[in-house]
Amino acid sequence: MHIVETKIEGVVIIEPDVYSDERGYFFESFSQREFEEKVCKTVFVQDNESLSGYGVVRGLHFQRPPYEQAKLVRVVKGKVLDVAVDIRKDSPTYGKHISIELSEENKRQIFIPRGFAHGYAVLAGETIFQYKCDNYYAPDYEDAILWNDPKLGIDWCLPFEDIILSEKDRRNPPF
Repeated sequence: MHIVETKIEGVVIIEPDVYSDERGYFFESFSQREFEEKVCKTVFVQDNESLSGYGVVRGLHFQRPPYEQAKLVRVVKGKVLDVAVDIRKDSPTYGKHISIELSEENKRQIFIPRGFAHGYAVLAGETIFQYKCDNYYAPDYEDAILWNDPKLGIDWCLPFEDIILSEKDRRNPPF
């Protein structure tokens, strides 16, 4: 795997080595040993998967202490714009965000450390999104930020009229 640093410390893009031939392709989507050597030491305890259609925006979600979650996210099928917002108050990049296209074609992953709100917009038909978490989901510590807060300035790469939100995400508080 190849690690690409981003403008926000701790958030990295992971590009796997993909081996293709006439049969299809093969790649190692995760190796604990290589992840710890190249990214950081962590133990993932929960894997999640979601299925969404074009235009769905999920986020911006996070969990409050002590149940914050680091995530390693990827797309199995389809394409998303993945967004991570730095909500670490002592960070020099507080309030800044990273956005990256993840797709079944590029097979990229992004590692998002604890202290970030996370969301994604589905840019292609039926999309399967997977992510590993280093802490268990704790519904009483769940929180969120309004997906389109102008202070964040996120371009979700979708026409406004195509965006599909849950009722809950429509009511998230601003940053």
